[in-house]
Amino acid sequence: MIRVLFALSISVPAIKAEQSTDVVIYGATPGGIAAAISAAKDGSKVVLVEPTDRIGGLVASGLSHTDFHSFESLSGTFAEVAKRAENHYIKTYGADSQQVKDSFRGTFTEPKVNLLVLEGMVSEQPNITVRKHGQLASLTTSDRRIKTATFTLPAGETLSLSGKVFIDGTYEGDLMAKAGVEFKVGREGKAEFNESLAPDQADNQLQAYNFRLIMTPEESNRVTPEKPARYRREDFLELIPALESGKIKKVFDYPKECIFKAQTPPLPNNKYDINDVSGGFIRLSLPGKNLGWPEGTEKERQAIFAEHVRDQIGLLYFLQNDEAVPTKFREEARQWGFCKDEFTESNHLPPQLYVREARRMQGVHVYSQPDSEAVAGDARTKFFPDSIAMGDYGNNCHGTFHEGPRFGGKHTGEFYNPVPPYQIPYGVLLPKTLDNLLVPVAVSSTHVGFCALRLEPIWMSLGQAAGFAASQAIRKDVPLGKVSVSDLQNKLIADQSALTYFSDLPLDSPDFAIVQRWAAAGAFMGIEPAQPKNALRGKKIHGQYNEANPGHAAKLDEPLDAPLAGRWVELAAEMKISPEKIASAKAKATRGEFIRTIFAP
Repeated sequence: MIRVLFALSISVPAIKAEQSTDVVIYGATPGGIAAAISAAKDGSKVVLVEPTDRIGGLVASGLSHTDFHSFESLSGTFAEVAKRAENHYIKTYGADSQQVKDSFRGTFTEPKVNLLVLEGMVSEQPNITVRKHGQLASLTTSDRRIKTATFTLPAGETLSLSGKVFIDGTYEGDLMAKAGVEFKVGREGKAEFNESLAPDQADNQLQAYNFRLIMTPEESNRVTPEKPARYRREDFLELIPALESGKIKKVFDYPKECIFKAQTPPLPNNKYDINDVSGGFIRLSLPGKNLGWPEGTEKERQAIFAEHVRDQIGLLYFLQNDEAVPTKFREEARQWGFCKDEFTESNHLPPQLYVREARRMQGVHVYSQPDSEAVAGDARTKFFPDSIAMGDYGNNCHGTFHEGPRFGGKHTGEFYNPVPPYQIPYGVLLPKTLDNLLVPVAVSSTHVGFCALRLEPIWMSLGQAAGFAASQAIRKDVPLGKVSVSDLQNKLIADQSALTYFSDLPLDSPDFAIVQRWAAAGAFMGIEPAQPKNALRGKKIHGQYNEANPGHAAKLDEPLDAPLAGRWVELAAEMKISPEKIASAKAKATRGEFIRTIFAP
């Protein structure tokens, strides 16, 4: 959330407004926006309330080098955002321009372009009303349902919204917590969910935060950072021996031996998404400094935001200006600055902190480490009949505690766990105690499980599912836990949101829908052998980006061998496919012909 560091107090009479709608969404993060779009497209009236003055969450606030491993994992609303971003660069600079190349098919995008795309997608939906600067104040609940949500607005206004379904799109899970939904903050013990990556005992440690700065060496678009409030030179003096140790080669570089990870390739127009150096000698992320954030008041969160500004921008200021810094590092640091054309309303500093983890709902299904691990003897991970989304990133944590000095110490609780592409079940969205609430961002999960889900493409897929589920529950007049998962899956597939990962099934394939529907029945489980741990991902393209994962091809043109034909015939019978279609499909020569036959009109 945007954390303004000052507030203007004005005494005015309170103005109350009341409004009824179908779906109330709190938090215009990418997950919240995806939920609003899908619910609106499906006929529901939506009010999207954002507590700040800027929609888009982190993708409009610095996280521009999107986390995924292969393009084949991107679908649905996120794929549409990337397509529109690439088209923006084509239209603005030309199809053969460096900007288009640097956009990496629209996934490496300037924050201002992400904001432009998201605003455009929201504005295209007449069923969506956006209310900015709305802080959630209270909820009323009865009979397992949220009835109304009341928000405070600027100038003393109060907005009360009654809705049929509520969706919490915040990173922090603020709405679900106020509704009394069970949640956790911190880490589970290893034995609780059989998680090898968890600590032996549960604790309150939380994945660290930092800013995703957008910076440039381009002099014409460069703004030199200013000294932050409460800057203390003495806090950074221990950086000098760390620089002299030889473990740091440059201030800005990629991927290691630097302080500011300037992720490559660069964004269009020679901008860089700056991040914490994973496993680095000097870190931007500050474990422990964020413990008060998840359940903190707005004032407490502002203080944490300010502390991260003081530390991270103070570090940058020290490196660029202090004469104690070795000349080669100081001169290099001064070649970088914030971008003149980004975040102009917040002095070019990203207006949101990268909240990697906060509250996590404890809902109908708690997503844990085993849910994204390969099934024994199979290339694929655990099969979920109620899958509503998929991802390929794996469990990733930047650390939860710091041992030793600020500069040169060590983060602990850090892990980067490669896994095959994984499915995500509908139950992660559902609280156990309310029938009209969905939580697609602070999803039901363990700490380790959340570290496989906490990625904007996945959050958008979960939000997309939440929006369609909300609209379906309203139309059928049933609790969210009683919606037809099959109907929800068909709606998602029709909207080009993949539920199962395939390496050879692009979104525009004429077979996309039927193969996804067949996979949703479990048809592709156990077909390919398990892959070695060191070969779970495809050939490296650059950095963390890879070609498609091995062992995950549909292979529609391959012959349908007898064992697979027998299994698929049994599955088709379980799905109540007509005997005539099954007999016709069984006679087909290839996998693709079988699937096309059983799903033929």
